[in-house]
Amino acid sequence: MIRSFLAPPIFGALLLAGIWSALTGSSTIGSQNNQNNQNNQSNTAESNRNTQKREKNEKIDRNKALTAEQVAELTVLVYGSRAVLAQIRRNGVERGRITRFMTDGKTEEVSYERRFITGENSDKDKIRLDQKMPTMEYSLIFGEGHLWGVINGAAFTPRQETADAFLSQHRHSIENLLRYKENGSTITLVGKEKQKGLGLYVLDVTDKEKRTTRYYISSTTFRVLWLEYEEGNSGAAALKYSKRFSDYRIAQGTLVPYRTILTEDGRQTQETRILTVTFGVKVDDTLFKNPQA
Repeated sequence: MIRSFLAPPIFGALLLAGIWSALTGSSTIGSQNNQNNQNNQSNTAESNRNTQKREKNEKIDRNKALTAEQVAELTVLVYGSRAVLAQIRRNGVERGRITRFMTDGKTEEVSYERRFITGENSDKDKIRLDQKMPTMEYSLIFGEGHLWGVINGAAFTPRQETADAFLSQHRHSIENLLRYKENGSTITLVGKEKQKGLGLYVLDVTDKEKRTTRYYISSTTFRVLWLEYEEGNSGAAALKYSKRFSDYRIAQGTLVPYRTILTEDGRQTQETRILTVTFGVKVDDTLFKNPQA
């Protein structure tokens, strides 16, 4: 599929190169005759002008070659294709470490285990995030559109900032780009740009609640390099968040970034490193039940 999008501009460039070569050759042959040489020079100059126009038009067409949907679908294909993602990543277990960077300069290390069952859209996903810190262990559980916590077998209501952070991570993710159709989101191609030598497609994905995530996608690999979004907590002014993805690896035929850096208004607040991830394993549905239900 990638070749089908990229082949026409390459073919056009080769064709233009062939035309230029032919024109150059004809001017050399024409030099044997004065009159013919003058005619050929005139024709060549005109042809050159036409070629330059074609090259300019081709560059414009090349910049406009991909639509928002084509960029999104190529990204889905690179991450494993919609059918493969739905089949392989419908449930799984992820384990890793989270490093949180506090405002006082201290860091907090957390071991985590994330178990999930994918629903028909993101609102119907089931997620359980078990976190183990030096002083305590607790779980955050998202199911049936609700979020609650569990500690020592008893349910509790998470603090607002904790709930906001959890839901924000879920709503603004690579998965929400890969599942934009299932979520009923709208996509907009902001444009194509270059940053630090990297060619990028900039794509906005807006969900049904009008929350927008901006994705920066490599124009060569179609991997998401980073994403940005804004959110305000508890009526406060909106803050600008960014998530950068690296250490991409293949996991059961799908593409996964094993390292994610989260920044808040330019300050790094969290780093997540995946240690292991296994898709397609059976996840007990009772793990997502509220013990007080």
